[in-house]
Amino acid sequence: MTFFVLVRHGQSTWNLEHRLQGQRMDVPLSPLGRHQADAAASRVAALVPASTPVYSSDQDRALQTASPIADALDVLPIPDARLREQDLGRMEGLLPDELTPEPAPEGVDIADVRWGGGESLADVAARLRSFLADLATTDGGHSPARAVIVSHGDTLRVLLALLDGRTHRECDFDLVLGNGEIITRDADPTQVA
Repeated sequence: MTFFVLVRHGQSTWNLEHRLQGQRMDVPLSPLGRHQADAAASRVAALVPASTPVYSSDQDRALQTASPIADALDVLPIPDARLREQDLGRMEGLLPDELTPEPAPEGVDIADVRWGGGESLADVAARLRSFLADLATTDGGHSPARAVIVSHGDTLRVLLALLDGRTHRECDFDLVLGNGEIITRDADPTQVA
């Protein structure tokens, strides 16, 4: 079993503007987001010992959140593109009132639709399964005892579903993940569906 500490990135400048971020790489943290990252670092350091690896999405807002956490644990953050937010295609950068409704294709679960020409939740789940499979062999061929993962709201919802033994179609979208929020799980990364 691995003790997972999952952290959503701090507030970004686009969170402030209510813009859809998706895989936009260069959206930085706001001043509040930097404060949230520092606060998360203190909380994470109370949950896991120094030298616990910190894996992060390679997007700016996640790396800027992971940096103080990694500093608190005396490690370097490990960026991984598989931890990026869901690609929202042509919807990225838009405000909610600028979105054009798209119908789901008949007979296709909404979690399997590539909204805006981006990624489906199935695509995100495939990335995360690959990440977890690699993680399961990082500690001398075994799963690490602990791991910190800094990522994004929808990606973390999919990851939580997988760690809890559910599929990408069973994500808890009622779960509110605030900026800088931390959730923990004990799970075996080799047992992900």
